[in-house]
Amino acid sequence: MTGVPASAAGGSSGARRAAASPAGRPRPGGTPGGEASWARTPASASATGSTAGSVPGGVPVTGSTSNSDSHDVPGGEGRDGAGRDGDGHPARGRKIAAAAVDQASVWNIANLLTMLRLVLVPGFVALMLADGGDDPAWRSFAWAAFAVAMITDLFDGHLARTYNLVTDFGKIADPIADKAIMGAALICLSVLGDLPWWVTGIILGRELGITLLRFLVIRYGVIPASRGGKLKTLTQGVAVGMYVLALTGWLATLRFWVMAAAVVLTVATGLDYVRQAIVLRRQGIAERKAASEETRS
Repeated sequence: MTGVPASAAGGSSGARRAAASPAGRPRPGGTPGGEASWARTPASASATGSTAGSVPGGVPVTGSTSNSDSHDVPGGEGRDGAGRDGDGHPARGRKIAAAAVDQASVWNIANLLTMLRLVLVPGFVALMLADGGDDPAWRSFAWAAFAVAMITDLFDGHLARTYNLVTDFGKIADPIADKAIMGAALICLSVLGDLPWWVTGIILGRELGITLLRFLVIRYGVIPASRGGKLKTLTQGVAVGMYVLALTGWLATLRFWVMAAAVVLTVATGLDYVRQAIVLRRQGIAERKAASEETRS
């Protein structure tokens, strides 16, 4: 192998290195840092065949043989500024379309049932107070409106969870509709003298208090609905419905005991929610303190 120039001996390996360099350009040789500058080229660009270099040492070319250009610029916009998602669709247009879908999803069957309950509230009050509130026929119509409201309360939440129809509107409107129809019935019964005001005060005070308590501890977590709370709601609905009807005799006596059970469940579940809120708050504070100490260390 004597007599062979050194440049010729290294020619084949130099050609191979030139062929392996990006975009068919020979790698800068003999320049300090030249190899490192090519090594900084993102692997995703070479793997997808993109001709755009986004780092020093690369060649900035606007054209690309793939859709990976949307990932080369912060904010997800391509080099032409149009902004493309992974499927090649405009990113901004896709966001607008998603917002339109979310807006349209408000008009689903679960939310419509919630709206129906809200509409039934003034109608129920008018029927309860019609003709002085003593006409059994008007009271029967009022009971029918109250029964429809209670039945829709059972179905709208189930439909929303089962068919993925949960919306922000439903989360806000559903509890408002529940408390509106129940509160209207209790107040009307107390105004007509059929139900003591202290019963109305206990039930409404508990409902409003627990709602406020949920908002106060929402930063630490959500208080889940318990079986006792669901039983309380059912018992309240049955008791109030029996009071709306103009019952006499043993049915009037029965509704008294059903309402008594509803009051007991109202108080018991309210105290349980307070206990859960206290425990949830303590756990949240402890977790935050532990996380803060870990960050400091």
